[in-house]
Amino acid sequence: MSVSKIIPLTNVGLLATAIERAMQRPEGLPGLVVAYGPSGLGKSVAAGWAANMHRAYYVECRDTWSKKAFLLAILREMAISPARTLSEMVDQIAEQLSRSNRPILVDDVQYLLDKAAANVLTDIYNASQGTIVLIGEERVPHSLAKLERLHNRVLEWVPVQAATLDDLRSLADASYPSLLIADDLLDDLRKKVRGCLRRVSVNLYRVFSEAQAIGWERVDLNQWGNRGWFTGDAPARRACA
Repeated sequence: MSVSKIIPLTNVGLLATAIERAMQRPEGLPGLVVAYGPSGLGKSVAAGWAANMHRAYYVECRDTWSKKAFLLAILREMAISPARTLSEMVDQIAEQLSRSNRPILVDDVQYLLDKAAANVLTDIYNASQGTIVLIGEERVPHSLAKLERLHNRVLEWVPVQAATLDDLRSLADASYPSLLIADDLLDDLRKKVRGCLRRVSVNLYRVFSEAQAIGWERVDLNQWGNRGWFTGDAPARRACA
């Protein structure tokens, strides 16, 4: 099971709805949407789904990126040959956003916000007045607060949510349709991993693998027994005899 598999989970709906509102906003309102939250809650999954739904341009930032690297990545996504100067690249991107009426999703934006490259986002927005979606970790709102010119262009904040029981049910049914996983087992998993979608996916694969080995077609909490869950914590060191 890949976490990137597109399934309409809670955060998918929240982000897609926020983007739709931003794209339909009245003239004069700002056009930035900011989705933020801890790692593992499915921000990138939601971004992938929203990008497909809205035909958005999508860029995943890297910690090593400079202004130029960021602009080149966007132009590559837009299939546009880059101009010679940074200013001309910003104009190219802004023109394409305006002409296409397509949003741009900037994932892992925390890598840009603490650098001078953050000012490029403001330049792109000011020149295009398009819909720009910033997606990143918990510290993103705090980082944006230090960038007044960008912060006051936010139309909507989208705090990502921990996975719900309904999310786990949707994920289990879509990923492993041949195995019926009972609600009590899914709910126990949800609580143990605190709604972390990535760890949910890892553990659902463990359940599926165990079911295949044993021959289960259905599994509940009682059958799962004391097998436990992968929570991200390292196993305790065993004492020497």
